[in-house]
Amino acid sequence: ATSTGATTTGSVTLNSVSGKITTPTLTTAALAAHTLTITNSKIAAADQVYVQIAQGTNTTGTPLLRSVAPAAGSVVIILENIHATVAYNGTFVVSFMVVKA
Repeated sequence: ATSTGATTTGSVTLNSVSGKITTPTLTTAALAAHTLTITNSKIAAADQVYVQIAQGTNTTGTPLLRSVAPAAGSVVIILENIHATVAYNGTFVVSFMVVKA
């Protein structure tokens, strides 16, 4: 089963091997990055975490999934805006799945 959650900051707790998280409205500037930390008791440092980023309400900027770094009890996801001049203007939906080591 997939769990869902929302964050009002750059961090959220969702203890599930898969899930979807809606970010708050992001205004990440051009050529800058947003960091999302998911606290999750199901993740171990040696696990693989697969992530997909989808547009929620965002219509500007150019999102790039820069990195996914699992650790014991969490994963840090960096979403970079690679657009040269335009900031984000909305939400994103971050889907993840944990593959146990």
